[in-house]
Amino acid sequence: MSIHGKAYIVGAYEHPTRKAPDKSVAQLHAEVAKGALDDAGLNKDDIDGYFCSGDAPGMGPTSMVDYMNLRPKHVDSTDIGGASYLTLVNHAAQAIAAGKCNVALITLAGRPRSEGVTTGTTPRLRNPSQADFQWEYPYGIANVNGYAMCAMRHMHEYGTTSEQLAWIKVAASHHAQYNERAMLRDVVTVEDVLASPVVADPLRRLDCCVVSDGGGALIVARPEIARTLKRPLVKIIGAGETVKHQMGGEIDLTYSGAVWSGAAAFAEAKVTPADIKYASIYDSFTITVLIQLEDLGFCAKGEGGKFVADGNLISGVGKLPFNTDGGGLCNNHPANRGGMTKVIEAVRQLRGEAHPAVQVPNCNLALAQGTGGMLATRHGSATLIMERE
Repeated sequence: MSIHGKAYIVGAYEHPTRKAPDKSVAQLHAEVAKGALDDAGLNKDDIDGYFCSGDAPGMGPTSMVDYMNLRPKHVDSTDIGGASYLTLVNHAAQAIAAGKCNVALITLAGRPRSEGVTTGTTPRLRNPSQADFQWEYPYGIANVNGYAMCAMRHMHEYGTTSEQLAWIKVAASHHAQYNERAMLRDVVTVEDVLASPVVADPLRRLDCCVVSDGGGALIVARPEIARTLKRPLVKIIGAGETVKHQMGGEIDLTYSGAVWSGAAAFAEAKVTPADIKYASIYDSFTITVLIQLEDLGFCAKGEGGKFVADGNLISGVGKLPFNTDGGGLCNNHPANRGGMTKVIEAVRQLRGEAHPAVQVPNCNLALAQGTGGMLATRHGSATLIMERE
């Protein structure tokens, strides 16, 4: 079922906190829900669809619907890591197109900073019943190890350099300086990134995302409802989702699932990478950004290093402004499913509500891309393309 133009994002809200030791995860979910409702000009009783992922406490939608006293007729709790919330926007649009609901609420929240979760550097301990557990647990692989392997392989195959990767952090920092809520607001140079300690060769500390508390929420609605609200119209025109894994041993560390999710989204949206004015790219690590940009078609495979260098991702300077809120590298990364914030900043750009210093002129087409899981082993990928009407 095509979702092109059949649903609109009418509410978007990002929690202002980056550390919430006095709040529960459920409370953060409720607070971002209220923020998105206020942004849309709707109230709780208008919601008849609810969507969340693995960050939600208890039994996911069951627990949160109870906590917020919602009465939905459609729920979804898809979990593919950092790609989950882009996928849930797609699923909300599909549900609306199918007549399953009219107004969908999507919430994300987490407290990894307050709970001392070293996202990315702690070995990924899994339930022994999971299929991959027996092969990976003995080695204690952490996310940063897996992403570092991808970076090293990309360097070996294509000559990508640490200096080129550093430009991604530099671009994020140029944007974060204007975001008063960003965890890291200082503008950094390539030299600063290269001088930071190595975490997993070749990735350094400044190649890694921040760890924060917080969250965000979106509201997706039927077109007829969207047009009655006093908010700029942001139309969902294309989406794609997939899972990339080890494919029975056909392992290639230099590409991600974005080669498939991106192609599906562009085909449905009937646009090309050259048409995109702004891109929100999941940035757990700098290598994550580079590989996804190649896979989405913004440059050829192996050309990502040259594409991101010399400020090409900086708004007002480069060809493709990205993550103008500072992204996960500088702004925030609540829970392990930070794709929500990628959609929120894309909505701000399309509405013309980003900070004036980073607002993309005449931004009418935006893309959000999420990757969740382990880039080197198995991960979800989701792509969302939105248009200002």
